[in-house]
Amino acid sequence: MRFCMVTTFYPPYHFGGDATFVQALARALVSEGHHVEVVHCEDAYRLRGREQPAAQVEQDGVVVHRLRNPFGILSPLITQQTGKPGVKATQLRAVLDRDFDVVNFHNISLIGGPGALQLSRAPVTLYTLHEHWLLCPTHIFWKNQAQACDRPDCFTCCIQSGVPPQLWRYTNLIQHSLANVDVLLAPSEFTAQQHRAAGLATPVEVLPTFSSLEPGSPVRRVRRERPGFVFVGRITASKGIGVLLEEFVRLPAFDLDVIGDGELRHRLEEQYAGHRHIRFLGSVPQRELIGAYQSATALILPSLAPEVFPLTVLEALACGTPAVVHDAGGNREAVEKTGGGFVYRSGKELRQILSALAEDATLRETLAQRARSGYERFYTRAQHLARYLRVIDTIGKKKGVKVGA
Repeated sequence: MRFCMVTTFYPPYHFGGDATFVQALARALVSEGHHVEVVHCEDAYRLRGREQPAAQVEQDGVVVHRLRNPFGILSPLITQQTGKPGVKATQLRAVLDRDFDVVNFHNISLIGGPGALQLSRAPVTLYTLHEHWLLCPTHIFWKNQAQACDRPDCFTCCIQSGVPPQLWRYTNLIQHSLANVDVLLAPSEFTAQQHRAAGLATPVEVLPTFSSLEPGSPVRRVRRERPGFVFVGRITASKGIGVLLEEFVRLPAFDLDVIGDGELRHRLEEQYAGHRHIRFLGSVPQRELIGAYQSATALILPSLAPEVFPLTVLEALACGTPAVVHDAGGNREAVEKTGGGFVYRSGKELRQILSALAEDATLRETLAQRARSGYERFYTRAQHLARYLRVIDTIGKKKGVKVGA
């Protein structure tokens, strides 16, 4: 079959897990003999003031279209304000008018907005819900840059959060555009329920993501002298990193490695520079994450905003590393399904869990085995691809079209 993935960010022009997953999915499909093209917006990456990323040699068989426009960073800003491709429309249409069997939209916030959904001409059109962007202008239900959203006050929240208000959200553009989408793919039950409750007419299917990390089996765990935990993700307030660091100030017997980048990184590095058991490692290449996970007593995900289905949890499970997650949105689903970790709701619970993991070798080993075996049972690449292709086949049969004929 011929696939096209449409996404705002794609490696190396990216910031987080959604682009990493799109790349993993594209490569997985190519490895199974499918043709895959990806179209993304370079200007959106530069909108955040980033320099040119390190060159990445792409010899994986994926055809990548990197959209650049003479309007530069004005291009994604126009899309943000209109909800449509704007000055990128011609470039985007030139790709999507090709003979694809499946068009899968991912994060489209700055490459085309809801209006991009109307450009698919493929027999099957999918939209993967990596974030809550259809329902929330900040993407993550993080209100006023201070707390998880308790009720919608979107206009004032945008002002407080530094997000230009989008008047198109008060029109029928989203519903009108979703009429061209066959199925919304939700990585978690939580995300599926959020979108069903919003009254969207498009069917929602739950399809968990998978990790591109391949540590091999059996998984090798690395022993360390002191209990050591790891945080992997964006260093932002919504991820709960500030709260986590305050907890570790009171836990000098435990090490914490902070992996990732974000707007709070440099300030927090300076603030906690005197605490030698806390290390900021910055961004780490995907291939090096395996060692970071395998040498950790556990991953800690302290998110305050409700997550969709955090990729870091799957990465940890794939490496046989227990996950300790704050009860926020889809955080808990993979942990509860595999039994490979704990869910906590307070600082006291977190401290009790970390102490138990540090002191009980049998508990650590049991959770590590559950983490890896649970990943192999539920979240492998092969299982994802089988379910993904089954969804496509079902859509084709319902519409009376032979997909990939």
